[in-house]
This record gives sequence, structure tokens and C-alpha cells, in this order.
Amino acid sequence: MRRILQLPMLGLAAGALFACKPEEVIETEQIPTAGIRFINAVPDTGSMDFRPVDIVENTTFYNVTFRSTSILYYKNARAGTRHFKIFRTPDLNKPAADQIATASTVVADLADQVLEAGKRYTYILWGNARGNAPAMRVTVITDDPADPATQVAVRVINACVPGLCGASADGNVDARVFTSSQTINSPATTWTGVAPLSSAVYRNIATATGYTFDFRPAGGATAGAALASGTGQPGTAQTVDLDAIPGTNVAGSGISAILMPRSLAGSTAANFPNPGVTFVWDKRPPRTCALCAPAQ
Repeated sequence: MRRILQLPMLGLAAGALFACKPEEVIETEQIPTAGIRFINAVPDTGSMDFRPVDIVENTTFYNVTFRSTSILYYKNARAGTRHFKIFRTPDLNKPAADQIATASTVVADLADQVLEAGKRYTYILWGNARGNAPAMRVTVITDDPADPATQVAVRVINACVPGLCGASADGNVDARVFTSSQTINSPATTWTGVAPLSSAVYRNIATATGYTFDFRPAGGATAGAALASGTGQPGTAQTVDLDAIPGTNVAGSGISAILMPRSLAGSTAANFPNPGVTFVWDKRPPRTCALCAPAQ
């Protein structure tokens, strides 16, 4: 019995020794990140996949259709020099071989993309895929409005192409932002002659709900129907347990209104018979601790 008892006692002693060992601290890497999003504004072709091809991370945007509004949020991407590609989205109703061929079709090869930590970027695919001018291309837009403080930073982006945005021959547009009390003839701010496939500068406006973003052919009259118009999202103020949702009524927000073309009839783009306006947020209001301060 003595020999049998010696082994358990040794085991207990070893366990006690290891139990007293200080815990090891394993430091994880603090990865610097930027925010990226992908927008498909091509009016004459089907869905696209945006993928990183240099490292594994959750910055893939799958099955992004023309004028899609379902995944217009930013995803965190490792900062530095990056490599992305845009592929055609396969049709799951086709044979496997066809799906593989489609998924391997590179629409755009975006090598040497420099992402700065803390900045946000919009990758927008726009233009025509079927040979008409302007040709399909990718533009990277840096979404970095200056802090608007007690106001809201707003911007317009003209994703239209001539022929698919009303009667405007060259696609240039004027944009106005106004409330119902201001009206179109006394707007809060105006951009004139915004060219197709381009982004205008940010302008600051006072906080308010019900802002109309109105787009018309450049130099056109303000009477009658707009080429396209939409009401900017008001947003939601910060609460004790929720961050603010950016909007025109939340100070410190950054908002973009994107003028989208109609889809080309007979193409695989979704069926949009008219131009339209898509809204995205570019800047969140800063967090404050005023709401979380302990009661006195």
C-alpha cells in the first residue's frame, strides 16, 4: 500500500506547484484598421463580389447588386498597402462549371491600395460595362469630412452616366439641399455642375429633419419635377446605452447623397426605371460621456 500511495501524493505535489505559478500574459497584436465599403453603381450589368486577395479578413462584400442598399456600411480592413479584386457574382442556378468560371472573372484588379489607419474609404464601381462611354471603372473616395461641430457635413456624389439620367446630354447636375421652410429657391447649400462619376466637396448645414436633396440638369430651372430627389435620414441621438446613428438632425454627422442612374433596359442590372438617390453615412458623431456621468 505504501508504494501505491506515493504516486498520488507526488501528483498532488506537482499540481500544487503548478497552481502557484503566476499566470502568463499573452499580448495580442493591436491591428491598425481603416473602414471600407463597396458600392455597385453600374447600370447595365449584374452583381459583383469585392474581396481581399492578400490576407484573410472580413472585408468581402458578396453579391452586391446595382443600387443595392443592404450592405452600405463600413467594414474594418487592416491598414497598410493592400490588394483587392472585384469579381462577377455567379448565378447559383447555373451548372457548377459555369459558376466557377463566373466567380473567377476579374472585373477590377486593385493592387497597391494604401489604407490609412482611422480613415474611411468608399470603393465605387460605376460607368458602363457594355462598351458605352464612360467605361466601367473603380474610383476610391476618401470619406473624411472635417468635424462639423454643432452642424452636419453633407456631400453629393454623381454616379449618373449620360443617357441614363433624364434628358441631360452631358450628365452634369446641380444639387440643392433645403428644408420645407427654406424651399428650393433658398436652399441651405448648393453644388453646381457636378460632373458624372465624381464627388463634390462637403458642406456644413444646420441640424434639422426633413432635408430634401434635389438633383437637376446643370443650369436648369428650379420649377417642375426634379431629375431625382430624396429626403435625408434624420438619424438618432446618442442614448445611455446606444451610440448615435448619423443623420441630418444629429450634430457631428457626415452624410452623402448619391445620385444613381436608372438601369439599362434589357440588362442584368436590377430593374430601376428612373434615377434615384441613395443615402450613406460617412462620419459618426463623437461619443460623449455626459449621458453616462454618475448622478450627483
